[in-house]
Amino acid sequence: MGKQTWATWAQEQGIRFVRFTYCDNANLIRAKAVPAERLDICVASGVGFSVAQQALPLMYDAVLPESGLGPVGEVWLMPDMETLTVLPYAPGAAVVLGDFHTAEGRAWEHCPRTFLRRMSEEAAAAGLRVEASFETEFYLFRQMPEEYRPLDDTVFAQTLAFDLAHDVLLNLLDTLQRMGLEPQLFYPESGPGQFELTIRHAPALQAADRQVLFREVVRGVAARHHLVASFAPKPLADKAGSGAHLHLSLWRQGQNALYDPADPLSLSEEGYWFIGGLLEHLPALCALTVPSVNSYRRIRPQFWAGAFTCYGQENREAAVRVITPRRGPESMNFELKTCDASANPYLALGAVIAAGLDGIRRRRHPGDPVEVDPASLSVEERRRRGILPLPASLGDAIAALQQDQVLWTALGEPLGTSYLAVRRGEWLALKDVSVEEEIRQHLMRY
Repeated sequence: MGKQTWATWAQEQGIRFVRFTYCDNANLIRAKAVPAERLDICVASGVGFSVAQQALPLMYDAVLPESGLGPVGEVWLMPDMETLTVLPYAPGAAVVLGDFHTAEGRAWEHCPRTFLRRMSEEAAAAGLRVEASFETEFYLFRQMPEEYRPLDDTVFAQTLAFDLAHDVLLNLLDTLQRMGLEPQLFYPESGPGQFELTIRHAPALQAADRQVLFREVVRGVAARHHLVASFAPKPLADKAGSGAHLHLSLWRQGQNALYDPADPLSLSEEGYWFIGGLLEHLPALCALTVPSVNSYRRIRPQFWAGAFTCYGQENREAAVRVITPRRGPESMNFELKTCDASANPYLALGAVIAAGLDGIRRRRHPGDPVEVDPASLSVEERRRRGILPLPASLGDAIAALQQDQVLWTALGEPLGTSYLAVRRGEWLALKDVSVEEEIRQHLMRY
């Protein structure tokens, strides 16, 4: 800041308070607000939170004892001031993201953002920079006395949806641009009142930060228009689910390391190995990328959700879709379809990097690409080609993660334990409830 203080900056920007914000193990975005006058003090010292904050499930604020965390102990959210962003839809407010530190100033082992930072550093040690973006779907609802009613009753890309949502979409686009989130493409999705909006890719840590801010913006702007936005994986039992497809590319010395013009898919050998590691660990990754009870109403064959461990060029039924690089080497990337917005983006992206790096280290080739809907293959053919169905429930995904030594080691014992305690607690509490109750629990949390 030079000679200018953060409090002075806030005064010049008309900011009254700043939300010190983080994303917890249940992927709820939480914050404490600091008045602008105290901003310099809190930038230096952080804002205190109970260690128990990383042991709370989505249903309620009650500590899960299996997490190893409890009422004793404090950690401090240290702001990353590069993320400080004015919130145009909330006049007088700004947001800053950060990392949790202990009283001794060490990175807290239960911090998801620290985990992604560590995985990015491991990629960098291998000479790679990971770029990513989340391609996110969401529903817009009107809140009625007894129900949430979709904003429209349109189908995929029907232009009427643009007209019915024009004001909120225009406000959303303007807000994202003003916050530097660089919207790329948006359109109506298959569900009534459902939209998809993509923002520009960024280095891994920044990409996860952007996903947190994106969710905040969409819900905040919707609220200003007296609407409710939901990123729940399946907010309507009989309509399309919502994903947060993860797009990823690898860069080495300024060049796209996924690109090989001589390959039929334009995919490099290193790219194949990364995808090989991703597919091998995908059953366990599901506990981090599709980690809610509600997620598994979406992960079904022939729902374009990536329900099998396979990959293919422009195959929207494969878990990994290799994108055709129409704009040359810089546009080469792949998409993990098996991801939704109930996933903490720091944990999901960090675990994907860990799985892919393991594939590169072991030169794990994924086999031949799948050029058909994998559900159309016989069970015997899928077995022969190593194409496995993904876990059928969060409980199955949790069991797979517990058995995956690579991902467990990457997470570390403290974070792995607290994270699994939260998701297992959600599974046990919600696995036997009615569909209506399951949706109710998820709709406003995500």
